[in-house]
Amino acid sequence: MVTNQASMKRDGVQDYVSLRATAAIIFAYSIFMAWYFITSGSLSYVEWRGLFSGLAMKVFTLAALIAVMIHVRIGLWQVLSDYVKSTSLRAGLQYILNIIAFGYVAVGLFVLWGV
Repeated sequence: MVTNQASMKRDGVQDYVSLRATAAIIFAYSIFMAWYFITSGSLSYVEWRGLFSGLAMKVFTLAALIAVMIHVRIGLWQVLSDYVKSTSLRAGLQYILNIIAFGYVAVGLFVLWGV
């Protein structure tokens, strides 16, 4: 089987692996944050700022934000292609929802690196 390596189209295996990888990152971030909330007695602004001031936490949060965006893009494409039959409506919904997902990442970056 010959495939075009220059193609930008995704296939099922790539979607599957991407979803599992992003889910693992999101899961690890969720577990870490839950652990932090459980083990911290009372959270103050100083402790919260101290957590997010480290470079490792910023990178981990950035990876989680990007993972959420990739996960949302693939999930939206799968759901919309299954349930919205009108091509123009599906394209419009995908465009709007992907812009919202990108906006969440942009705001997250602004907040994250502003600390």
